[in-house]
Amino acid sequence: MTDVSTVWEYAPAPESRDIAQLRENYRMFVDGEFVDGAGEPLKSINPATEELLAEVAGAAESDVDTAVRAARAAFDGGWGSMPGSERAKYLFRIARLIQERGRELAVLETLDNGKPIKESRDADVPTAAAHFFHHAGWADKLDHAGFGADPRPVGVCGQVIPWNFPLLMLAWKIAPALACGNTVVLKPAETTPLTALVFAEICQQADLPPGVVNILPGAGDVGATLVAHHGVDKVAFTGSTEVGKEIQRTVAGTGKKLTLELGGKAANIVFDDAPIDQAVEGIVNGIFFNQGHVCCAGSRLLVQESIAEELLDKLHGRVRTLRVGDPLDKNTDVGAINSAEQLARISEISDTGESEGAHRWTSPCSLPEKGFFFAPTVFSNVHQSMRIARDEIFGPVLSVLTFRTPDEAISKANNTPYGLSAGIWTEKGSRILWAAQQMRAGVVWANTFNRFDPTAPFGGYRESGFGREGGRAGLEAYLDV
Repeated sequence: MTDVSTVWEYAPAPESRDIAQLRENYRMFVDGEFVDGAGEPLKSINPATEELLAEVAGAAESDVDTAVRAARAAFDGGWGSMPGSERAKYLFRIARLIQERGRELAVLETLDNGKPIKESRDADVPTAAAHFFHHAGWADKLDHAGFGADPRPVGVCGQVIPWNFPLLMLAWKIAPALACGNTVVLKPAETTPLTALVFAEICQQADLPPGVVNILPGAGDVGATLVAHHGVDKVAFTGSTEVGKEIQRTVAGTGKKLTLELGGKAANIVFDDAPIDQAVEGIVNGIFFNQGHVCCAGSRLLVQESIAEELLDKLHGRVRTLRVGDPLDKNTDVGAINSAEQLARISEISDTGESEGAHRWTSPCSLPEKGFFFAPTVFSNVHQSMRIARDEIFGPVLSVLTFRTPDEAISKANNTPYGLSAGIWTEKGSRILWAAQQMRAGVVWANTFNRFDPTAPFGGYRESGFGREGGRAGLEAYLDV
């Protein structure tokens, strides 16, 4: 039998960056056309090499106003009253075009974001297409979705998405909005705008009517202007809790609908009867997938004390095999941190773990000389009061705590202001059901982690936000009900 810590040698297998069809300049997308912006241009940097990828037109306040007016005109001009069966044709067309250009989108996403190509190729792009397929199916069935006999669209949606899953978060936002008959003005993150602008090309290819989708690259001030614009009827935001609270203050009393998907500090509980090898794989996937840049990452591991030593030994052995490096290499498991700023935050919080008394173990992997990389790190002997157990690190850093009884596990799992996701590992079905009912989290996985499907609603509560995305429940925020 092969030892789990065996490190297999692989020859480099880099994907060709030419597939991305990278251009020197990208422009924003307003009213069906690519146009120059009045704001400061953005520079997109490859986080794996620190090279300049492209210059991107940046939006100004006037561009936000133009885009919102275009979205309103498209809504009033026919999209909002279009039969669902006709809207569905556009969504199906977009979904198929995402599939057809999937390899291009995957390589571009990896260059712009730093995530491993096998994740952008096998997870992000296929799931983005699946969201458009799923919502295309809903477009002509809204009368039967349980929201009344004739649910109406909300109007113009202002959407702001983060940098960790640029194309996938775009799909989570735009697909349900269009299926319900709304029009959209979307602002991608300033560090990862490229796939959103290729998506705009796809909208043109699909002959989507002008103004139905508008893409405005820009920094936080552009997002703030969009959220506050009087012509926006519904705001959807995925990002930090701090910004989410600011948005909530901005839209309070305006009558705008609002959904927020914010931060998390998920507990991943392993009971003493869990299949340990399977749990180790789930733990690794839970925290090191996408470099830990996942709002629902299982960043707090709670292990029953009687198996903690055995599990940690196996976990260290497995993490030691993870390959960190060139995101375009098909063998890479952990890619680049998205920005120098984020790398500095991860390093700073990790340093507090050591200073507060936790035991730090870092994978002895080699890191590239250039780029923003952070080796997978596991902290043990962690206490609940430590910053690494409380703050969302948003990086490849795992904090391990122990417990003796199931009640203690639940108490520690719920000891967080967040409530987005959680995991349970045990052989007992009754224990899964009991623990899931006790956990204060919007999503609870059992004997798995980080499983997503467009038919299943996703979202949290408390400081992880409110509202749901995906499934039938995710339609409600885009309907005037």
